[in-house]
Amino acid sequence: MALRPSADDEARHLLALYGSPSEVGKVLAIQFTVIQSRTQLVMTMATIILSVSGFSGPRIANSGLFAREAMIFGLCFVLLAVVFTLAGSLRINFLTQFMHPDPVQRLSMMITYRNRKTAWYVWQLALVVGGLACFVGALISYLLHGQPVALPTLGP
Repeated sequence: MALRPSADDEARHLLALYGSPSEVGKVLAIQFTVIQSRTQLVMTMATIILSVSGFSGPRIANSGLFAREAMIFGLCFVLLAVVFTLAGSLRINFLTQFMHPDPVQRLSMMITYRNRKTAWYVWQLALVVGGLACFVGALISYLLHGQPVALPTLGP
């Protein structure tokens, strides 16, 4: 696996590749859009997980100790994912706020900011996947050990 280049090296490389700071800024803006859309996906997944746990969570949790603990861990992971999302990837600094007379340094600051947002995203994704895994474990436990559902009868 290749090591990630330093922000300064990447800035110099992008300037050589695209020729102007404004063109490199456009490339970075697209990368920030990717991070933003993936962060929205994490929030959507967290919302769905929390909604499902509100509807069927109590029934699943009542099926046994493992299911209950898995639900608790799942909720904690998803909550942490949401907190990391709100504190990390969804915090905003606009690219126009990075000001430095040297274009390489200015682009380097933007790249460093992008890398930080990417690192936050990796944590968010890991937490929401961990939460989802816990919920799936709880659901499997419920399906294996839960109380049978009484079906309505047709007639006397």
